[in-house]
Amino acid sequence: MKGKRRFVTLSVLLTTLVVSIALSPQALASPISEKKARLARVQEKLQEVYHRADIAVEKYNQATSKLETVRQQIKENARLLKVAEYNLAVANNQLKARAESIYKARDVSLMDVVFAANTFDDLVTQLDLLERLGNNDVDTVKAIAAYRADIKDRRVRLDADKESAAGLVQERADQKNAVLALENELESMTAGIKADINRLQKQQREAARRAAAQALAAANNGGGGNNPGPIVDPGGSGRSAVVAIAQRYLGVPYVWGGAGPSGFDCSGLTMYCYAQIGIGLAHGATLQQRASTPVPISALQPGDLVFFGNASFSSHVGIYVGGSTMIHAPHTGDVVRYGDMSGAFIGGRF
Repeated sequence: MKGKRRFVTLSVLLTTLVVSIALSPQALASPISEKKARLARVQEKLQEVYHRADIAVEKYNQATSKLETVRQQIKENARLLKVAEYNLAVANNQLKARAESIYKARDVSLMDVVFAANTFDDLVTQLDLLERLGNNDVDTVKAIAAYRADIKDRRVRLDADKESAAGLVQERADQKNAVLALENELESMTAGIKADINRLQKQQREAARRAAAQALAAANNGGGGNNPGPIVDPGGSGRSAVVAIAQRYLGVPYVWGGAGPSGFDCSGLTMYCYAQIGIGLAHGATLQQRASTPVPISALQPGDLVFFGNASFSSHVGIYVGGSTMIHAPHTGDVVRYGDMSGAFIGGRF
C-alpha cells in the first residue's frame, strides 16, 4: 500500500507540473533532480536485493538438493532392507533343511569319524570341518539378522533427516519468495520513477521548443515586421549564428536535464540554441550525433557540434567556436562556459 500511495503522490505532482511547465521550465529541474536522486537510491537498494536474492535462491537450491539426497538414501536403504530380509529367509530355510537332514540321517558319532579316518591328519581335518559347519550356519544367521536390524535403525534416522530436510526446504522457499517479492516491488518502483522522469523531460523539451519559437518570432518581428523565416545555410559551412546565441548564456548554471534558458545540461544547451534558428534537435548527445552529418575535427566550422565518446555513444556535446575551443555546459556545479575540446572524437553539422 505504501508503494501505491507513493505512485499516487507522484501522479498528482506530475499533473501539477504539467500545468505549470509552460510558464516556468526551470520549475521542472527540482522535481526531476529529486526523482533522479530517488531513482538512484531505489536502484542502489535494488542492487543489494539482487545480491540477497542470489544468496536466497542458492540456499533454496542447496536445501532442495539435500532433500533429494536423503530421499535417494531412503530408497537405497529400502532396497538393502529387502535384500537383508531375503538373505535371512534363505539362511533360515537352509538351517532348517540341514536340521531336518541331520535328524533323518543316522547319527554321526565321534567313533564314526575316528574309524573313517585313515590317518591322524584326516581325523583332525574332519573334526574341524564338523565344528566349522555348525558355527558357520549360526554365524550367518546372526550376521544377517544384525544387518537387517542396522538397516531398520538407519531407516528411522533417514526418516528424521527427511523431515528435517523438508522443513529446511520450506524455510528456504519462504526466504526466497520474500526476497523475490521485494525485488519485484523495487523493479516496479524503478520503472515507475523512470516513466515519471521521461514524462517530465518530454514536457520540459516541449516547453523549451515553445520558448525558442517565441523568442525567434519576437526577434524576427523586432526587425521592422519583416520575418525572414528560419536561417538556412546554403553553403553547408556550419551554423555560425549558433555561436552568438550560445554566448548569450555564458554563466548560466548547469542543470541536469535542463534545456534553458535559466539552466542547461550539455545537449539541452545545443538543442535550445539550434531551436532559435529553427532547427529542432533531440535532447541527448547520442541522438544529436546520429542525426547530424559527420564532420572531421579538422574540418569543423563555427556552430558545428562537437561530440565526445564513440560512434555508438556520445557522452558529451558542445558548440564549436574556433581553434580548439567550444562553448558547453560541463557538469553539475559548473556553468555554461568556454572549454577545451581536446578528446572530441567527431563533429556534427546540421
